Amino acid sequence: MAAESPAGQSPSRGKRSDAQRNRQTVLAAAAEVFATSGVDAPIRRIASRAGVGMGTVYRHFPTRADLVTAVYHHQIEECAEAGPTLLADADSPLDALRQWIDLFVDFLVTKHGLADALQSDSDRFAALHTYFLDRLLPVCAQLLDAAVESGDIRPGTQPYELMRGIGNLCVGRDDDPRYDPRRLIALLLAGLRQPRTP
Repeated sequence: MAAESPAGQSPSRGKRSDAQRNRQTVLAAAAEVFATSGVDAPIRRIASRAGVGMGTVYRHFPTRADLVTAVYHHQIEECAEAGPTLLADADSPLDALRQWIDLFVDFLVTKHGLADALQSDSDRFAALHTYFLDRLLPVCAQLLDAAVESGDIRPGTQPYELMRGIGNLCVGRDDDPRYDPRRLIALLLAGLRQPRTP
């Protein structure tokens, strides 16, 4: 029988939870570094941001592609999990949709660099793209349906169309500092609004 630690955890369970915490810390740090410096940023910068040694990064993610894939996956999960929370906490379904789209745009801005880094591994990229749609389309649909039911937006917008349209508006942002896709996305959302009858 394994000896219990003073906190009531077995040593192996404590190590597993520490390892999981380290992994999540590295993923969060990598997402930040990738967003500001691109996916080719030095691993030591990610380790420094996470407050861990480089060995910890490589233990969890032996290759850069492994790290890029994990960041992509992690950000999809964060975006997916945010939808229901926003719907429960926001002042209205439309506010929830707006806030979720802000998170989605943050993800997309980082995603373009991640996607470029994974294009050489087409099988891995295809699997991630499928996962992206499987996780995020239902969340977008839930938010759109709630906004339609509340009378905030007109019916008929398909979640895939909205996500694809937002994605297209985000293309080119990295190459042109004068271009802010959020302004056009705000116009897109304004166009979805249900006209109020006098």
